[in-house]
Parts: sequence; structure tokens; C-alpha cells
Amino acid sequence: MPVAVRPARPSDIPAMTGLLARDADRRHACDPALWALAEDVAARIVQALAAALSDAPQPVRQTWLLAEAQGRPVGLTHVLHVPVPPIYLGAEGPPGLVMPEIALAEDAPAGTRAALADAAEAALRADGARILLASQVGDPPCEPAWAEAFAARGHAPLTLYLAKTGLAPAVPDGPRPAEPADIAGLVACSAEHQATLEALDPFWRRHPDADARFEAWMRRSLTLEDRDMRVAGPPEALEGYLVAQPASRLHVPPAHDISRIGVIDDFHHRDFADPGTLADEGQGALALLQAGEAAFAARGVDTAFAVCPAAWRSKADLFAAAGYRTAMVWTIRREPS
Repeated sequence: MPVAVRPARPSDIPAMTGLLARDADRRHACDPALWALAEDVAARIVQALAAALSDAPQPVRQTWLLAEAQGRPVGLTHVLHVPVPPIYLGAEGPPGLVMPEIALAEDAPAGTRAALADAAEAALRADGARILLASQVGDPPCEPAWAEAFAARGHAPLTLYLAKTGLAPAVPDGPRPAEPADIAGLVACSAEHQATLEALDPFWRRHPDADARFEAWMRRSLTLEDRDMRVAGPPEALEGYLVAQPASRLHVPPAHDISRIGVIDDFHHRDFADPGTLADEGQGALALLQAGEAAFAARGVDTAFAVCPAAWRSKADLFAAAGYRTAMVWTIRREPS
């Protein structure tokens, strides 16, 4: 049975809501704590779709695609352009991302998955994306056919999103809240972190003004009340830093409750400065991570979502030793020059 894929319209929202609710149930079955369902799943989905499919200006470029067989909806996918953080060069423009919302009806014809994957990447390329990313949930993915579909299209792991539920409130000795006097040390630690990232993959190529931009962001972050910044070591010789911040909808679809999820993204320590080998059994880095978890626990956040480059094995080993598991993987496919 032939499958056609087209951009979604507001009139498709009822059918899309059912597909997305089923997709949310799939993620919830993977990890009930991380992918906790919102109390009003259908209403949240309808609200998000109505905003995305309206004529109103969008915060990011995004497209919803609907697959049909004989005029009947059988699947959908969601793609968007990821804003490039200001510390990175972004010479190839904003990457295109296939979001976690990529769903099939139970009776979708054979070939629907391939048609959606092809259409998603085609839509991103047509809108100018030179780098293509895709999200897959779970390790191994809870629905491995999606991971296989993107691997067959040349995707390879780029970023691991690791999760842990049950964060201890005890504050370890050593790490402390960041202060204005730590700014110079934070910038120096970040420069080390960025240099390692760029060596691991050119995707993370630094912007020439990265240090100044990071300093400005750290000064602002110290004034934000929705996050906690922790550092290890004295201001003149910082060993590492961590920012514990709220989750965002870039990683968590609207059907899920993000109120009890925190994100660890900015995190560096000299223990995993060598991306291949963890030094000192990661004791200092582990204490810093536990300080971040305690900050989450104090805010009533019970699940942490940590970002780790797939090639940074020592950092991934630290998270594994601390009880984190892979909850989602972003894969990458670069368009030829």
C-alpha cells in the first residue's frame, strides 16, 4: 500500500493527537520516571500542535509531517532547526533535528517508517540544514527499528542523554556554590572543556569569541534563580564546575511532565579531562556531580538528565559509575560538501 507524506495542517490535529499520545505511552514504558506523563496529555498535545501549526511566528523553524495511506493518517514526525549555542561557531548553520516524536499507527503499512525518515531528512535539507541529527529513545532504543532506519541513512551516535532517578539530598564535602570570584576560573575550565569537545568532533567547533560569550553567560547565570552552579576548588585554581538547570521542551515532548526533571549540561572536571581515561577513579568529579544532584533534590527534582558526548568515554564512565543510564541518543549525519 503506497504511503504519502505531507506537511501537517491544523485540521490534522485530532488524528495527530492520537498518534502522539500512543508515542508518549511508548516512551513512558521505556522509563516511567523520566518520561512521566502529564495529567492532561491530550490537552498538552493539542496546545503544542495548535501553536506549531498556526501562522504565528515560531521561536525555532519547525515542521510536522503526516504520513497517509489511502487518505488515512498512519504516522507522523516532527523536525526543527536547533539554535547554535553562542560559544560554538555554527559555520554550517543550525543543524536539523528529527525530534523524539516520530510515531506509527498500529496498522501502518510496511514502508511507513522509511517514508517518514526520508521525508524528515528531505524537509530539513530543503530548509537548508547541512547537518542532520535524529533522536532515539532508550539504550538500546525502546523501538530499535527507528535506530536502524537512521543508521541505514548514515547516522552515528553524537550525544548521549543519560538519566538517573532517585537523587540523594546529602551534600558532599568539597564542592561549593559558585560566586562572582569564580568567573575567571569558570571561563578557563570551559575553554578546556570546549577544546576537548572540538577535538572529539568538529560539530563542536568553538566560536572565536567563545570565552567572552561564556563569561557573559556565567555572570548572568549567577543571577538566575531557576538553577544552581557548583564548583570544585579555590577560585584561583578551579578543578571543575557544574550547572544544574531546568529541563526544556527541546528534549522532552509536551505529553510529558518536566517539572521533576533537571538537566546537567555544563559540566567539566579535571578527572575526565582525558576523554579516554578517568583519573583518580573520578572521585573529585563524582563529588561535584553529587553536589549537583543534591541541588536538584533540594528543589524537589527527582530525575537528572545529563548530556554527554558519545565519544567522551571517561565522562560517560563517570556517569555510569554514578548510576546513570542512557535514556536518549542524538545521532548525526553530515551532508557532503
